[in-house]
Amino acid sequence: MEPTKPEQRIPLHFPGSATTKLTLQDRYEIERRLGAGGMSVVYLARDLRFGAVERWCAVKEMANKAPDLQARRMNLENFEREANILASLSHPAVPRVYDFFSQDSRSYLVMEFIDGSDLEKIWARANGPLDANDVVNWALQLCDVLSYLHSHQPPVVFRDVKPSNIMLTHQQPRIMLIDFGIARIFQTGTRGTMIGTEGYAPPEQYRGVAEPRGDIYALGASLHHLLSGRDPRLEAPFTFQERPIRASNPRVPPALEEAINKALHYELDQRYATAQEMGQALARAFKIDGRSDVSAPARPGAVTAATGGRDGAESSSVATGQIDQAMASPSSVKPVWQFKCEDEVRSSPRILGTTLFIGSYDHNLYALEARTGKFIWKYATEGGISSTPYLTPTAIYIGSEDSSLYALDPKGGKVIWQFRTKGPIRSSPRVAGDLIVMGSDDGAVYAVTLSQGTQVWRFPTLQSVRATPLIVGDMVAVGSDDGHVYALNLKDGRQRWKYNAGRFVMSTASYDDGLVVVGAGDWAVHAINARSGWSVWRVRTGGPVVSSPAVVEGRVYVGSADNCAYALDVHTGRVIWKQAIGSQIASSPAVSGDAVFLGSEDGTVHALDARSGKPRWSYKTGGVITSSPLAQDGRVYIGSTDHHVYAFSVT
Repeated sequence: MEPTKPEQRIPLHFPGSATTKLTLQDRYEIERRLGAGGMSVVYLARDLRFGAVERWCAVKEMANKAPDLQARRMNLENFEREANILASLSHPAVPRVYDFFSQDSRSYLVMEFIDGSDLEKIWARANGPLDANDVVNWALQLCDVLSYLHSHQPPVVFRDVKPSNIMLTHQQPRIMLIDFGIARIFQTGTRGTMIGTEGYAPPEQYRGVAEPRGDIYALGASLHHLLSGRDPRLEAPFTFQERPIRASNPRVPPALEEAINKALHYELDQRYATAQEMGQALARAFKIDGRSDVSAPARPGAVTAATGGRDGAESSSVATGQIDQAMASPSSVKPVWQFKCEDEVRSSPRILGTTLFIGSYDHNLYALEARTGKFIWKYATEGGISSTPYLTPTAIYIGSEDSSLYALDPKGGKVIWQFRTKGPIRSSPRVAGDLIVMGSDDGAVYAVTLSQGTQVWRFPTLQSVRATPLIVGDMVAVGSDDGHVYALNLKDGRQRWKYNAGRFVMSTASYDDGLVVVGAGDWAVHAINARSGWSVWRVRTGGPVVSSPAVVEGRVYVGSADNCAYALDVHTGRVIWKQAIGSQIASSPAVSGDAVFLGSEDGTVHALDARSGKPRWSYKTGGVITSSPLAQDGRVYIGSTDHHVYAFSVT
């Protein structure tokens, strides 16, 4: 490697106002200083090898001026260890390392530039406790990256989790863990010097013991800081039990405070065993009655429509206007028929030949005549059915909250086989070739054989899998309550990529022209490159998106908990129209001809014009509608929690 010319060397405190830009290695042109620590400075630099585009990177410089030779050697080893650790990692929340070199008494690490703000600065600007919804969102992402680090071979212990080492990116808000300067490879039984940050570091780290559960403690301390507004560096160490979070911030749910306190236990073996376990506990603690807060009202002043760019930065030119009068009250439309079940109908209908199949919370799968609604037969499982059946000429496949997937004879409902998981099945099964794929509340995706229901593979996630898998060729894409969309090999269940949506993904993905389009609990609709797993665009709504998008002729139709239905351009995310309908939408749209059909949580079935979003007709049922409509053969079929299945004429 050629030596750096003396005039190119950057002083440790390179002035940001200098008019002459300095260059390292004839490649990295220094733009300005980003920050400084005890022995290092980080600069923003442009990689000149990419002349046609501006590729920005972060250059971390260490000036090794320790007077003691052994100390200088140790500093250099620590710096090289950071470079080697980063080079061995591949995770969306870990900055990528591009280059590493040393010259004279200085060493340089060239990394991915993270355009964002660290959580300590965000906390300082807020001047008080942060919103629990945001903090839990960040915590779940941190549990994911810590789980990755701790399960890496060899395991990596970060040793310095704290708000200032956690970045929130600006364009597509997501968490990044920065500054691996004191991270170390974990070796059971080894000790070292006490290192970390007082207030966040666990008790055993003061004794030179660094192991994965120490990162869990530090994460708990960071969450306490963000939620209580009290800086642990200003308090006596290990006194969290004397300053409970809810004493400073009573808006924090008691279950969430309890989950964080477990991470902060003084005794190492009383904490969570893994970061994955901690993530599961935090997610459970922030649910109401076992269900994610998908029905929470939109926050006042929330951004309700955004389009354009990668993150929907431009405002839509489509005016939403007032709720149309036709949407506010029932119209003269009447059902062609309605069938009463014994309990709520949250399942969505499917038709095979002339028979309609739909599940109910009365534990039954019903077979009805599609034209008349006449009862044919029913099969009783041991739990409620919210899953939507998958139909083939030889079998009906349906999941139940009794934790089983059933294969039934379509003629009379006789059981062909039954496959059990360890949690309720609310995900709907999908078939490809000789495999059937579905998710379970036990936190896993399963593939079983069509003929016998024998497990072929199982892929674990951090939380419940309630989304229905999307199968495209040999790829399975499915969301999880852990906030990720996973792409798996259909054949063996191996992971191809993982996309971090930030919050729970209960929406079922759709596919169009190389894009996986899905809604998420981060109040957005995401388009993901199907090959790489990278974000293509993201459109923010005013509430969580659990509705599954329907992609037809270049348009994405989807509902949101912000009380609006949307039509988006599938290639750019541009909002084509946005229609307020007066109630939250969990139902997924069905498109037939020039009409879009969906249900809303005020119990209304809506028909909208597909081109403009203007209302055509509506019908008010007697219960919340989470069932998604089926538009087929001139009819629209849908279930309601008023215990009925309805059929309407499309026109």
